[in-house]
Amino acid sequence: MGAVARTRVWRNGTVEAEDFPLDAVSDHLADPDTMVWVDLLSPDAGDLRQLEQELGLHELAVEDAVSRHQRPKLDHYASHLFLSCHAVAVNDDCQLDEYEVNAFVDTRWIVTVRKDERFDVDTMIQRWDRSPALARHGVNFLLYGLLDVVIDGYFDAVQRFDEFYDTVSDGIFSETPLDPTKQRHWFEMRRALVRFHRLAVPMREVVTGLMRRERSPVPDELYPYFQDVYDHIIRVTEATDSLRDLVNTIVETNISLRDYRQNQIMKKVTSWAAIIAVPTLITGFYGMNVPYPGAGRGWGVVVSLILIVLASGTLYWSFRKREWL
Repeated sequence: MGAVARTRVWRNGTVEAEDFPLDAVSDHLADPDTMVWVDLLSPDAGDLRQLEQELGLHELAVEDAVSRHQRPKLDHYASHLFLSCHAVAVNDDCQLDEYEVNAFVDTRWIVTVRKDERFDVDTMIQRWDRSPALARHGVNFLLYGLLDVVIDGYFDAVQRFDEFYDTVSDGIFSETPLDPTKQRHWFEMRRALVRFHRLAVPMREVVTGLMRRERSPVPDELYPYFQDVYDHIIRVTEATDSLRDLVNTIVETNISLRDYRQNQIMKKVTSWAAIIAVPTLITGFYGMNVPYPGAGRGWGVVVSLILIVLASGTLYWSFRKREWL
């Protein structure tokens, strides 16, 4: 097989063997006290054919597992469940990194399928090993560990978005004009938030489907753990909804502040134009080629200068009083 495979078997909740060949999966499952985990990295349909025959994987589930861009979902088949979910992370370039993880789930085995190695499966294994006593409750515990790791990553993403938009909220009230590169930054983060929301919200239905006892019975001992995962995904979806509202408020506030600042600039420009127009009017009047009071006399120059100073000063004082200057 071309895919990279990892395997592990538990007997009565205790790890018995690891990294055994896929050919040995059926041998381990022959013992009713065992459960098996198989992880496949970047498999194709041919890589899954062997497990499809041994474990009875449904062909539609296999097709979904090898295709990309699956939405989060939980499908019920006669012989097993098929789970599709996405782990996420917000990188330094304001992009949302998505790591698709699929899982075939039966009462005694679970097969996880990863599209690439960015999803660190060792974190999931560490989560399982922290609670060895719960492994006695079967595959549902392994499924819980997978969901717990994925949704914990959602909290990290929400924290990253929250910190970013707190900074943005403070920055929009700065007098310094927004750099065009930051505008691109804002747009990329907003697009990442929308994408994250589309991945996180369906997970609520996924967890709900697992908790329905008539479709996928969860042992009473594990039910509080799945309830905890459900509470976490509810908090994540509520946080993303709040963040989306905050983003819309920031955009509207930024537009309002931009219009306000433009009005302030226009008032200043208009005020100075009005002040400059006064001496232009007076000097233009005295520049006419027709007789007028004070033409050709020294006192006429004095009068024109006094009119310029008084009119300009009056306008300046009036505009300052109205806070236009």
